[in-house]
Amino acid sequence: MDYAIIAAGEGSRLAQEGVKWPKPLVKLNGVTLIDRLIDVFLKNNASSINIIVNEEMTEVQEYLNKLQLPVPFYLLVKSTPSSMHSFYELSHFLDGNNVCLTTVDTIFKEEEFSKYIQAFQENDQLDGLMAVTDFIDDEKPLYVETDKDLMIRNFLDKNNNNCRYISGGIYCLKRTGLAVLNNSISQGMSRMRNYQRQLIAEGLKLKAYPFSKIVDVDHAEDIQKAEQFLKS
Repeated sequence: MDYAIIAAGEGSRLAQEGVKWPKPLVKLNGVTLIDRLIDVFLKNNASSINIIVNEEMTEVQEYLNKLQLPVPFYLLVKSTPSSMHSFYELSHFLDGNNVCLTTVDTIFKEEEFSKYIQAFQENDQLDGLMAVTDFIDDEKPLYVETDKDLMIRNFLDKNNNNCRYISGGIYCLKRTGLAVLNNSISQGMSRMRNYQRQLIAEGLKLKAYPFSKIVDVDHAEDIQKAEQFLKS
């Protein structure tokens, strides 16, 4: 399993709220966000770990360049206009058939994540298994419309009253999904949610995988919330 981490955002809201560390180096219960993800991935069949950070994050670059990992590790330093473009840049270094992508501030329970990865690896019929949750604490959630078998029908900016879940920001994809990513870029698309819609438009088989709770660290107050969530 190739793992990819998008850590290319500026983290401007955290900085404005007095958090001195760049987002990837923010600590939850004494562990940085980036180290936590790397550790979880290594425990879940990582064949490679690939991270993109923006050009201004020199402190993060220095931190990551010192890492010694037991699997191939690639750090890409490049500023991009969106997370979709960040994924596209990382996709050039993903050689396997299975990839798991997440952003650096996505917080989940490790036990649930392990079951999610196992479910994806055991299902050869899917093009993608997308993490979802019915816990909504996002400023602009992406609603996920599914059928009774949790096959994804659509991704919506607003709930049409048929959506129990929102996107959790963790994506397991086969190489078919990377082909759609290339198409999306060539068509001038931006934003991950538009890419996800394109996956459906091109007929890929996507299934939702419910997590009990997934939270993002966007604001200073989210740090304590995330720490309590991980302790619970």
